[in-house]
Amino acid sequence: MKVDVLLGLQWGDEGKGKVVDVLTPRYDVVARFQGGPNAGHTLEFDGKKYVLRSIPSGIFQNGQINIIGNGVVLDPVLFREEAEALEKSGVDLRKVLKISKKAHLIMPTHRLLDAANEKAKGGAKIGTTGKGIGPTYTDKISRNGLRLGDTLAPDFKEKYEAARNRHLAQLKAMGEAPEYAELEARWLDAIDYLRTYDIIDSEYVVNNLLREGKRVLCEGAQGTLLDVDFGSYPFVTSSNTTCAGACTGLGVAPNKIGEVYGIFKAYCTRVGSGPFPTELHDATGKLIRDLGHEYGAVTGRERRCGWIDLVALKYAIMINGVTRLIMMKSDVLDGFDEVKACVAYEIDGKITEEFPFTVDDSRIKPIYETLPGWKTDMTAFRSEDQFPAEFKAYIDFLEKKLETPITIISIGPDREQTIERHLK
Repeated sequence: MKVDVLLGLQWGDEGKGKVVDVLTPRYDVVARFQGGPNAGHTLEFDGKKYVLRSIPSGIFQNGQINIIGNGVVLDPVLFREEAEALEKSGVDLRKVLKISKKAHLIMPTHRLLDAANEKAKGGAKIGTTGKGIGPTYTDKISRNGLRLGDTLAPDFKEKYEAARNRHLAQLKAMGEAPEYAELEARWLDAIDYLRTYDIIDSEYVVNNLLREGKRVLCEGAQGTLLDVDFGSYPFVTSSNTTCAGACTGLGVAPNKIGEVYGIFKAYCTRVGSGPFPTELHDATGKLIRDLGHEYGAVTGRERRCGWIDLVALKYAIMINGVTRLIMMKSDVLDGFDEVKACVAYEIDGKITEEFPFTVDDSRIKPIYETLPGWKTDMTAFRSEDQFPAEFKAYIDFLEKKLETPITIISIGPDREQTIERHLK
């Protein structure tokens, strides 16, 4: 068996949580492979709304195994809050959730360092969520990290105190002297809670499940354009959000990758700082934000909105080896007379369809093609046969430009508002 990978192709917030929830019945295992509690995977069904931050989006289905992989960074306090809320809603989390020993832990001092680093940047700040994720990955790469498996070792206290004292010294050097005792007590209490879960050697577990013929879906967080290597650096996250991240974040070999599902919105959004070539600063941008309820699921921040960017999307498809596309939130554009798609950039007077090394909005002029809107409320549709001709033309246009089939289309937030296309 091979693993299938599902990931975002834009700047995050594409709707990955809903799609994982919809696809989960076809799989035996759902595994998160990178990111931290800055993810906000929103699921809606039975009139209720759930936001998952660290826990995989497959937990609401029929008892499938859910794994938090080694590439994830985990905040014990936030994990406990999320887990206890899910347990109150009737999810037997300990029965279905397993966590990698090699997942790195976000300490309270990581969050303090995150805030101090952003403060020091002033006007050049990245727009981090402040969850301590960047400093945790920094410790991981510099070989100073604290991993979940360390909490099971007899010398855990010494390892923890060494990491804490190093962080406090860094904060002191930055002129910060935070109150820490209460944060530490909550964190250590949450560590005891984490120990009650099934803590595993996830690379062996995943590969053994594949050997047994189990179907595994790998769930990514954030989006390709936030990848630390291939995104709009330095306005990126701290992990590999691409398909390659599934290999390193779960211990899966490249030849074990099967289908790669790439998710995108019918338009573009971005949260926080950073370049955004197709951003709309006018009434149309505000209308898309209002119709799409474009506010961060974790932070509540307004998302910046703009037309779909096919230059960036083709780049993301290439980097990930996407085999199937999934288009989200097409219903947001239901009322528009016309819709636009960026098909190329003009940079310093030259036309290109390649995503540049430096994404500088002041130098990039997006070149648009305009298509007629479908002017139809599609939210109650249950078959692609019901799609208006203009919307079918929009799909055809995108498939030709992206050279990849669009296999699933979302026309609303509920899991029922999902249409699978029967491709010829």
